[in-house]
Amino acid sequence: MSTYIIVLVSSLLCIMVYKRYYPVQGIPCKKLGHDKTNTVVLDIRDYNIDVNQTPSDVRIPYAYLKRFMQEIPNQQLHVIASDRLELNLGVRYLVSKGYNVASYYISNCPCRDKE
Repeated sequence: MSTYIIVLVSSLLCIMVYKRYYPVQGIPCKKLGHDKTNTVVLDIRDYNIDVNQTPSDVRIPYAYLKRFMQEIPNQQLHVIASDRLELNLGVRYLVSKGYNVASYYISNCPCRDKE
């Protein structure tokens, strides 16, 4: 009986770690999302972060994505996040709801060539 509980708890822990810390594959890092197409720039950073240097079309923090999902247009998305954890959670949530995330940008970390 205790082995089943240990297996259950460890599998739940592995799922939580995977969703938070394992990077989302297949989405490139780009500095700007506006490239003359129908890409919408979605900023999922907190409201209290200064965003003067990066223009965005829609600004909904990750904590409010579920509540304001209807405000996001059903087009290609360029996601701006403040750190890798917020990016992973936000992109996984958007993809699970059927949105097409074309690219991302992390404001604290510049894009590298290999991503």
